[in-house]
Amino acid sequence: MTHPRLNGIMETSLYVADLDASQAFYQRVFGFELFLSDHRMRTLGVPGGQVLLLFRHGGSVQPSPAPGGMIPAHDAHGQQHLCFAIPWMALADWERHLRDLGVELESRVNWPGRGSSLYFRDPDGHSLEVATPGLWPNL
Repeated sequence: MTHPRLNGIMETSLYVADLDASQAFYQRVFGFELFLSDHRMRTLGVPGGQVLLLFRHGGSVQPSPAPGGMIPAHDAHGQQHLCFAIPWMALADWERHLRDLGVELESRVNWPGRGSSLYFRDPDGHSLEVATPGLWPNL
C-alpha cells in the first residue's frame, strides 16, 4: 500500500486551566513566539515550523467556526506529555536553564546507547521533556 506524502507533525495541543499562566510559562522557559491569543486558546510558534496550541479546558468542546469551515470539537483532561528535541551540546545548558528559572527537574534519563532526556512539569502538571538525538531511530 502506498501512502500519500506526510511532512511531519505541524501542531500539537495541550489543555490548560489558565491560559495566561501557561502562555507565560512556555514563553519564559522556551521563548516561544505568540501567534494568536483569544478567550479559548493561545498559539505559540515552536522552532522547526511547528506550533503548540494551548486550549483552555472545556473551551473547544463545541465545533468552532473558522474562515472557510468548521473546526471539530476536541478536549483532553489529565497529565499529557510533550517532548522537544534539543541538540546534544545543549543538554547541560537546559539543565542549568531550568534550575535558574526555578523549574524543578523531575527526572533525567540516559537511554542505553542512545540519547538523554530531562523531564519537568508545566503549571498544569503536564509532563514535559527535552531530549537529545538518539532517543528514537529516526531522530
